[in-house]
Amino acid sequence: MCTSLTTCEWKKVFYEKMEVAKPADSWELIIDPSLKPNELAPGWKQYLEQHASGRFHCSWCWHTWQSTHVVILFHMHLDHSRRMGSVRMRVFKQLCYECGTARLDDSSMLEENIEGLVDNLITSLRDQCYGEDGGQYRIHVASRPDSGPHRAEFCEACQEGIAHWKPSEKLPEEEATTDTFSEASRPRAQAGSGYNFLSLRWCLFWASLCLLLGYLQFSFRSSAFL
Repeated sequence: MCTSLTTCEWKKVFYEKMEVAKPADSWELIIDPSLKPNELAPGWKQYLEQHASGRFHCSWCWHTWQSTHVVILFHMHLDHSRRMGSVRMRVFKQLCYECGTARLDDSSMLEENIEGLVDNLITSLRDQCYGEDGGQYRIHVASRPDSGPHRAEFCEACQEGIAHWKPSEKLPEEEATTDTFSEASRPRAQAGSGYNFLSLRWCLFWASLCLLLGYLQFSFRSSAFL
């Protein structure tokens, strides 16, 4: 039975997508708050999602906040002979920085965010459990603005020594987009500069020509009077 709406949504999306990705195998998704990074049983694989976005709600003072630094840990195992697989999942929590209570709060996520995160999980699962090329990972972009700088002292993942993405760092996809845009705009800028330069030269030429004609005309009139 699901313990929360978010847990139900995770399982629903995971089962639907796994039915399409691996219909011949049976997979289960288990929420395990005791999961530890890099502590794996024999035959198990690990995937760490570091770009998740979630919304937290303090159960004590009712304060809510948005974070783009939610860390999700997955441990995966596939029994090839039985064609059965298991995924254990832990979403790291955050402390409320308004009331200072020591109670860690769970995050809630939009369905569209969960779908992208499950796609990343399946990509890793196909790569590590099936030895397939799972494709490219989706870099998650928050659908709501972040509430501010990340506070490591209130983050359960940071307290357990997991170093994850900081907002000052560019994601690989963002760097590629920036580089592409710069390369595309550079020739246009150079062409524009050349055009302006030629226009200035022509203006100077015609101004000089007008001055020369005016000077010759004035000189001719002066000599005629003499």
